[in-house]
Amino acid sequence: MLYFSVPLGKLVRRVSRLRGGGSALPGLVVEKIDPGFMRRTLSTLPLGVAVVSGTNGKTTTTKMVVELLEGQGLKVFTNRTGSNFTRGVAAALLGEVDWRGRLTADVAILELDEAHAVHFVNQVPPRYSLLLNVLRDQLDRFGEIDKTAQLLEHIAAKTTGTVVLNREDPRVARIAGKISGPEVLYFGLDDSLLSTFPNDDDMRAAPGSPVPAATRPPADVVLRRVGADDADFEYDGVTVTTGMKLRGVYNIFNAAAALTLARAIAVLGAGPGRPAVADNEGLLKSLSQVAPAFGRGESLVVDGLPLDLVLVKNPSGFRLGLKSFPAAGYATMIAINDNYADGRDMSWLWDVEFDTLREDGVDQLTGSRGYDMALRLQYDDVAIGAVETEIAPALAAFIRGAKDKPKRIFCTYTAMLAIRRELAKITTVEVVS
Repeated sequence: MLYFSVPLGKLVRRVSRLRGGGSALPGLVVEKIDPGFMRRTLSTLPLGVAVVSGTNGKTTTTKMVVELLEGQGLKVFTNRTGSNFTRGVAAALLGEVDWRGRLTADVAILELDEAHAVHFVNQVPPRYSLLLNVLRDQLDRFGEIDKTAQLLEHIAAKTTGTVVLNREDPRVARIAGKISGPEVLYFGLDDSLLSTFPNDDDMRAAPGSPVPAATRPPADVVLRRVGADDADFEYDGVTVTTGMKLRGVYNIFNAAAALTLARAIAVLGAGPGRPAVADNEGLLKSLSQVAPAFGRGESLVVDGLPLDLVLVKNPSGFRLGLKSFPAAGYATMIAINDNYADGRDMSWLWDVEFDTLREDGVDQLTGSRGYDMALRLQYDDVAIGAVETEIAPALAAFIRGAKDKPKRIFCTYTAMLAIRRELAKITTVEVVS
């Protein structure tokens, strides 16, 4: 089956790309005709597979880990297509293997949707897993967040080497007590930053079970301070400062997660003549050069001025986006879709406080749920310029109306993809193939 499935998958991939089709289609084909393709191919990697999962931050964190390890001289395979389902991983593999199905890499770093990660780890037990957080997101798919926590627990239980957990998320931190076998490492926050990253219980003002500060386990990497363009991290008892191209406090916290995983893998990947310790200086240098993943605080240029794209998909992400990217001096647009990839339940918009937009208002609303967003803003006394549910004309009107101002667009996932397609017609946009 190997000699048949790989050429066929590559052929489907080539035809799909020529016709502008979805990047995951070849993976779906090869999964159907050769279910053992992923396990067989990934089992050859010397350092194994690392799975990155959780509600928020998977894409940017995966990108950081990949670039940190590449800076250490390792060859890394990852699912750069942005498809975090198992078929997306299979499709990415088809783009990297030769015609005999051989993959040349040291380690795989894979972003996986929580539910699909469960299916993946049943086929390919990872050597490492990094579990970021559990927040209410796409409840129409996952149900209540305790179900999401169970999905992450299953990933951890299938991990054979090291599990990296968010010390500050009680549902994630509790996973440590429910698994046996893998080593457990944590990433965490300085006490002064805890209020910046509320867990889901904190945001809903419900009686939760936060990890008491006095009993929190030691973290391998702790984020101590977030500056405008730098941050302080503590590891091995030392606090260091590094410049950061990444923007947004949530991205900087995810950098602590990426450092924790990269340090663990780098030790295992030490080659001849290299000490079996992480090259922290090299990791920090690489971290300082990481740019935002597409749509995650990505800054483009339109009419000579910045246009920022900020992905929002749940209450925590929207709140942190508003906190990280102040509205003052910017024209603002919000684009809300409710397609499957966004989650159909948009009731979470009522758990976001929009008072920071009150002074300057919102210039343009768009997306299939643009009017729902308008109603929500009215309750927070935020002035609205216009509502246009079709994204292309709304974006054009927004750019025309704010020609002399920097711009910022908060958008759900499928709205972001549509906006990037339109922006690619007028400015340079990173192509995600």
